[in-house]
Amino acid sequence: MVNSKPLSVKSDLVVCFGEILIDFVPTIGGVSLADAPAFKKAPGGAPANVAVAISRLGGHSAFVGKVGDDEFGHMLVEILKDNKVESRGIRYDIGARTALAFVTLREDGEREFMFYRNPSADMLLKPSELDAELIEEASIFHYGSISLIAEPCKSAHIAAMKIAKNAGALLSYDPNLRVPLWPSADEARKGIMSIWEQADLIKVSEEELEFLTGLDPYSDEAVFHLWHPGLKLFLVTEGSKGCRYYTKDFNGKVEGVKVQAIDTTGAGDAFVGAILSQLVSDFSLFKDEKRLRQALRFANASGAITTTERGAIPALPDKDTVLRLINALPVSRIPRQPSWQNIARWRIQKNAEANDEKESTVISEHEEESVF
Repeated sequence: MVNSKPLSVKSDLVVCFGEILIDFVPTIGGVSLADAPAFKKAPGGAPANVAVAISRLGGHSAFVGKVGDDEFGHMLVEILKDNKVESRGIRYDIGARTALAFVTLREDGEREFMFYRNPSADMLLKPSELDAELIEEASIFHYGSISLIAEPCKSAHIAAMKIAKNAGALLSYDPNLRVPLWPSADEARKGIMSIWEQADLIKVSEEELEFLTGLDPYSDEAVFHLWHPGLKLFLVTEGSKGCRYYTKDFNGKVEGVKVQAIDTTGAGDAFVGAILSQLVSDFSLFKDEKRLRQALRFANASGAITTTERGAIPALPDKDTVLRLINALPVSRIPRQPSWQNIARWRIQKNAEANDEKESTVISEHEEESVF
């Protein structure tokens, strides 16, 4: 494919393609779905989470996908609009319901999923229903792999990638592995890898890295096994331990930010949204290791904050919340469950001591300046 629009000439729009659904999360952790006394309803779906994460952080995002012409579908679209996510790329299906997912929370906040998609509306998006003009406006086009599982959405996904690539967008890929949704584990590997070499940026978790390679996910060998010549940035997230980064010129690790995790749902999407919100305005971060590390520290903090509340979209932080966490805010001023919803609890009072005010401007890892 030949790009018709150089990357240097771009908008600040990130278009996210794929599924949007309702997560039902138990109100208490460490129980099975059958034993959960109640569930909290929360909007979710990885690409939609990323779109909201970008918008919450002050960026410009759009979502392309399909929902049912039902109460849940209309509710999800309104939530996107309320979060200033461009929604003109969303279609409604009158014959299929909006997807649902029930999420089991273990004691450590990790999740197990049960999906209701037989089929759900997101699986039925057709290539003819794509808003090509919206996709062509994107500077970054982001997607996962769940939309590759079934037709006609698979064809719509591939068509959307071609439109974005031909228009000069950077392609961002987070496989977001959900093995139970695929016919088999082998089919999942084949499906995920079928579009691998078209991506400019790839993010995987350590579990996904092991699944795809069969190698030690903490080794460079596993990453090199998946590296392709056109790749600009490869990211491996390690939960609370932070992330590793690889470019053509350098690689390294950025430590995580410690919080009390309640629910890890959406943490990886918050991470992706944060790094894309930084890259979309400055692709030179691919070549500047110091500034890339700062952006990844920001992304780590975004993901960490998201784990302190139940559900994905409800827990996504805004930019001010993230900066309060990473800029050496005194522990006494950090609430136990920070989020965009209780941001007032993060505000430094006008009569704060000068020393505290000075401390809040110190970037983690003693970096001299910030890209934020």
